[in-house]
Amino acid sequence: MTTSVKETGWPDRVIAGMMPLVRDWPPQDDVEIPSPSLVAAWLVLDTLATERVPLWAAHWLAAGHGGEALAELAGLRGDDPREVRDLLDGPLAECGVTAPDIDAANHRAERAAAMVAFTAIAELQVNGRASERWLVQKVVEIAEPYFPDWIVSLPLGQLSCLDDEWDADWGRSEEQLREIVNKSCIDQLRESGIR
Repeated sequence: MTTSVKETGWPDRVIAGMMPLVRDWPPQDDVEIPSPSLVAAWLVLDTLATERVPLWAAHWLAAGHGGEALAELAGLRGDDPREVRDLLDGPLAECGVTAPDIDAANHRAERAAAMVAFTAIAELQVNGRASERWLVQKVVEIAEPYFPDWIVSLPLGQLSCLDDEWDADWGRSEEQLREIVNKSCIDQLRESGIR
């Protein structure tokens, strides 16, 4: 029996790349290649699916970004996460993205990375490409395991508390939860300067 995209709550169009997000999505023909800045955000948040980075690097090269370091990254198989991570700073810099101090992973860097990731997720939902429930699950995946204040204080970060309520069927109705998510998406986009 085949499960449709609508039944799973997965978006019709997917930004492929968030781990564990990518691993639970079926392959689709209509997949967006994430921007280098979104990949840098996922790297900081430790949600990057490193096995997909060489393919994205090849797409960035084809789009006219980068140089030798990006070409080297695009040539990797992607099966060694450490190898991909070790090379990633140079290609990101060639694409005009200065990755935050990933080794230090300070609060500001994590908050900035969460802002980029949450904004991308909010855009998916506002454009009708992701369900409200899916969005809450992704927010929780980004905030886990510690749910730090500098992440959960962002408009979408505040939705991390809805996960239990949604799953346990207690509290507000599904319609009320959807309204909260929709409002938070607008707030997230407004805070990021998009709306």
